[in-house]
Amino acid sequence: MKIEVKKIDDTMRELNVELSGDMVKNKFDDVFGRIAKEAKIPGFRPGHAPRDIVEKRYSSAAHEQVLKELIPDVYNQAIDREKLDVIELPQITDVRLDRNHLSFKARVEVSPQINIKNYRGLKIKYRTINITKDDVRRSLDSLKEMRRLEAIDDSFARSLGYPNVAELEGAIEKQLFIQRQNQQKEDIENDIIEQITKGIEFKLPKSLLSRQIEEMLKHAKVELAMRGMPREKIEEEEKRLLEKIEPEAKNQVKVYLVLSAIAKKEGIPIDDNMPRKVMEFLLKEAEWQHEPASQKVS
Repeated sequence: MKIEVKKIDDTMRELNVELSGDMVKNKFDDVFGRIAKEAKIPGFRPGHAPRDIVEKRYSSAAHEQVLKELIPDVYNQAIDREKLDVIELPQITDVRLDRNHLSFKARVEVSPQINIKNYRGLKIKYRTINITKDDVRRSLDSLKEMRRLEAIDDSFARSLGYPNVAELEGAIEKQLFIQRQNQQKEDIENDIIEQITKGIEFKLPKSLLSRQIEEMLKHAKVELAMRGMPREKIEEEEKRLLEKIEPEAKNQVKVYLVLSAIAKKEGIPIDDNMPRKVMEFLLKEAEWQHEPASQKVS
C-alpha cells in the first residue's frame, strides 16, 4: 500500500492511497464467490454457473461491493499506519478501481497538535468549610420570611417536616456545608481549567465546534420552549442565541481537546469518562495550599 499525506492546515489532512496486487484481486475473488452461490442464471442451478458467466453478468454489482468492503478496510489501515488522530468521517473522492488496483483520496479532520506542559503540580488553593450559627440563623430567617411567620419554634419546624427546631437547624447546617463544598469543588476545577489552558492557542476542528454549537443551540431552544415561548419566536431568537452560544462552545471544545491531550500523554482512555478521569488525575497531582476559612456567606 502506498500512502501520501498532505497537510492542508492544522486540522485537515488529505491522504492519497494506492493499493495494488493480491489484496484487490482476492477481494474480487471473494465477492464473486459469494455472488456465484446465490446467483440465479437461466439454465444453471444456484452455485453451478460458470465463473466467467457470473463475472460478466454481475460485474457492476461486484465492483460496487468490492468498493463498499475494501475502501473502509484500506482507509483504516492507512490512518493507523500514519498514526492520524481522526475526529470526523472522511470525504472520499477520486476513486478508481479495477481488478488489480484501487486508489482514492480521503480528506480527514484530525485533532490539532497541542503542546501542553506543566500540568502536574498545579497550585490549588482551598479552605476548610465552617458553617457558623449565624449562617444557620440567616437561613432560618429566610425561611420564615418566605412563610410570613412570626416565630422560629418547634411548630415552625414541624411545618417543614422536622420534629423540632434543633433537627431543622442540623439539617440546614448539613445543607449549607454541602452547598459550599460543591461550590468550592466547582471553583477548584475552574481554576485548574484556567491554569492548563492559559496561553495555549490552536485551531479548533470545525466538525467538533459545529457539533457543540448545534447541541447547545438545541438545548437553548428546548429551554425556551419549556418557558412557553412560541416556536416562531424561538426561530426569531436563533441568531441572538448563536451569538451567545458560540464563545462558550469554543471554550468547551478547547477545554475538551486540552484534557484529551493530557489523557493521551498519561494513558487515560479517550471515552465519555475521560474529562472526569483527567480532572481526578490533575487533582491528585496538584499542590494543595490551605487558606484560612472564609466567613463570607455564599
